[in-house]
Amino acid sequence: MTTSPTTPTPALRADPPHKGEGKTRLERLLRPKSVAVIGGGAFATNVVKQSLKMGFPGNIWPVHPKRGEVEGLQAYCSVADLPDSPDAVFIGVNRFATIEVVRELAARKAGGAICFAAGFREAGADDEDGERLQQELIAAAGSMPVIGPNCYGLINYADGALLWPDQHGGQRLESGTRGAAIITQSSNIACNLTMQQRGLPISFLMTAGNQAQTGLSEMALGLIEDERVSCLGLHIEGFDKVDGFERLAARARELKKPIVAVKVGRSEQARAATVSHTASLAGSDAASEAFLKRLGIARVHSIPSLLETLKLLHAVGPLAGYTLSSMSCSGGEASVMADTAEGRKARFPALAEAHRARVKATLGPLVAVANPLDYHTFIWNNEPAMTATFTAMVSGGFDLNMLVLDFPRNDRCSDADWWATVNAFDAALKANKARGAIVASMLENLPEGHAIEFFRRGIVPLHGIVEAFDAAEAAAFIGEAWSRPSTSPLWGGRAECAGGGKAGDATPTPALRADSPHKGEGKVVPDEAEAKALLRSAGLAVPQGLRAANVAEAVSAAEKLGFPAALKALGVAHKSELGAVKLNLRSAGEVQAAAGALLPLGSGLYVERMVEGAVAELIVGVTRDEMFGPVMTVGTGGVLVELLKDSATLLLPASHADIEAALQGLRLYPLLDGYRGRPKADVPAAVEAILGISRFVLEHAGSIEELDVNPLIVCGEGKGAWIADALLVTSEALTSPSMGEVATKSREGVSA
Repeated sequence: MTTSPTTPTPALRADPPHKGEGKTRLERLLRPKSVAVIGGGAFATNVVKQSLKMGFPGNIWPVHPKRGEVEGLQAYCSVADLPDSPDAVFIGVNRFATIEVVRELAARKAGGAICFAAGFREAGADDEDGERLQQELIAAAGSMPVIGPNCYGLINYADGALLWPDQHGGQRLESGTRGAAIITQSSNIACNLTMQQRGLPISFLMTAGNQAQTGLSEMALGLIEDERVSCLGLHIEGFDKVDGFERLAARARELKKPIVAVKVGRSEQARAATVSHTASLAGSDAASEAFLKRLGIARVHSIPSLLETLKLLHAVGPLAGYTLSSMSCSGGEASVMADTAEGRKARFPALAEAHRARVKATLGPLVAVANPLDYHTFIWNNEPAMTATFTAMVSGGFDLNMLVLDFPRNDRCSDADWWATVNAFDAALKANKARGAIVASMLENLPEGHAIEFFRRGIVPLHGIVEAFDAAEAAAFIGEAWSRPSTSPLWGGRAECAGGGKAGDATPTPALRADSPHKGEGKVVPDEAEAKALLRSAGLAVPQGLRAANVAEAVSAAEKLGFPAALKALGVAHKSELGAVKLNLRSAGEVQAAAGALLPLGSGLYVERMVEGAVAELIVGVTRDEMFGPVMTVGTGGVLVELLKDSATLLLPASHADIEAALQGLRLYPLLDGYRGRPKADVPAAVEAILGISRFVLEHAGSIEELDVNPLIVCGEGKGAWIADALLVTSEALTSPSMGEVATKSREGVSA
């Protein structure tokens, strides 16, 4: 982790750079004028060493009952003996002693404390003291901010204040410059981040630990208020507060400080490790993905991609779109770039004819001009020629221009000839007022010193081709999100974690599946007839249907509703697998035979008017997440829903535009849109049906545990979208209309 006094930085205001637009209760802790260090072990001593080494200009007060000095500084016997109330305190004593120290600091009105000790709630059920000590810690702190426990603490590279008990690889941020701020829930990952050699300037690095009292979102809010913070990176194991993250995202948008996150917990193994390590509960990954997307926080899936995205956001901010250009002197590199873009939103648009002609005019007849561009070695080390080619290529108005350039190792080779290429690219970007990145295919082929020099020139140094694409897509996602109006707050998000509440649900939300009721203790599972009556009473499009107790009633119902008919056994899970559904019955005889076969399988029969003219089948499922409230899944439906796994996740409330975008993102969507001349589906009706389902869920959100509409049959244009099957699981019985002839509130004209 390095920085440079010449790193380009947006103009700062005239007031001191550490004074942000707003103060938070973490102000003294994050930007201290005085630091107290409590404890006599090696970790506490290291805190003193690191702050001295970094040149912290404020007071450093070691506290130890038996030592007169620590690292040449006067030591104090107790908190009560300190000359003043400290702004920030590192507590390096055992978990039992930590409680009393926190109580004493709160009494002295300290600005805040880092609790290093482990063995609180994160110790798990096997440690009977852990939960009790966590509650005692919270009570002892009162209103004084406490970070942790079980965390390394804070590195403030902007002021040189290190409440950090270990070595680190960073250096002081130069005066007048800015850098990225990073928060992680893992102290070891934080240590590793300080050792990066990618040229990223870092202003603050912070660990969240257990989040007993102060959650990650509050820490992040405190950091982004600092003028010396350009962007924010988060490594998240579990969210602390839904409303806290909503406030963070809104404030980041106001301050134009983009956020990128690595959210772990996609695998069962990651969820298990999260619980044992931090006591933060990860929750459903699909819901987490939807939450971050809703907030305009970009998500990447690796630490290298996090760092590369932070570099791009630090240097140029969010991108306006996903269009890229690429230049290299190798056809192999051009092919790798093109292949890496395959299947991504970031893309290399073909050159317009006039643009292509401009580029062609700068190159010889043997060069095929395209995007990505292989400009060949004919002009290598010819700075004027390369400047002309690069200037012509960059003139296309791309959102980001990439130059693929790996440098030779400088211990055995010379890279002198490479700088003509850098100079030409620099001149081309400036001539076009364009954004550009130099991309090395391998980390070791772009030294840290070179990366710092590129930052100084306003060029983003990116390490790794895949990581460069991840960064470009993340930056474009943020630009896209910020171009839209802010989203409304979530309906059902829970806002308790800090202070001892949960941070989500560590149990992954099960994949929704057709007719598989969740029959847990205290759960109410109405049969399909009852569930559909409830949906129909809410004004949703449900085909006409009647309940039947025997074969004769089934035949009578079918004749009344009209043919073709669908017949189902009620009270049966996995109806398709058990053959408990008979479709396209076109006569009384067919209904009679089917009813005789189905009646022994369940608690009765349900007869429906068959939906005809289907173009596609969707699943619309809702579960209740402990963190986010109602979570809606929209995807390809039918019996292959789990196999296809073509779905999108939305948090409620969702807008018309949200649902449209979710449908358009499905692999199924071309079929809805009239694939290869086939009939187009009634997509507006599908959107309205999904909106109606979401409204029904929100009206009963306190009771609904699951709602699984599979399939929602989408017919041809103007023919509607119909709820053909529904599974409902509630925590209490919902008011329903008469279960007799429920067709009275159904819509007419089911048949296409």
